[in-house]
Amino acid sequence: MKLINIGFGSLLAASRVLAIMDPDSAPIKRVVQEAKERSMLIDASYGRKTKSVILMDTDHVILSAMTPDVLNARWNGKDSDTAGEVAE
Repeated sequence: MKLINIGFGSLLAASRVLAIMDPDSAPIKRVVQEAKERSMLIDASYGRKTKSVILMDTDHVILSAMTPDVLNARWNGKDSDTAGEVAE
């Protein structure tokens, strides 16, 4: 099972990820609000600004302080010292 580091020591099973989205659009903000109301929201940003929203096949929605580009690079096994990464 491949795990993806989403920041601050938090890991996700890569096979369970459906999408990694930018949090700024209105439809994604609604998805986050609905997940919060259903108690399916996991905030893994540790108080930092949310830079990506991860949709899981379990219906969970996860917030991360890493950008979608950084998470994509980590998913593909590229160097994690990508520009724009939040210092951990």
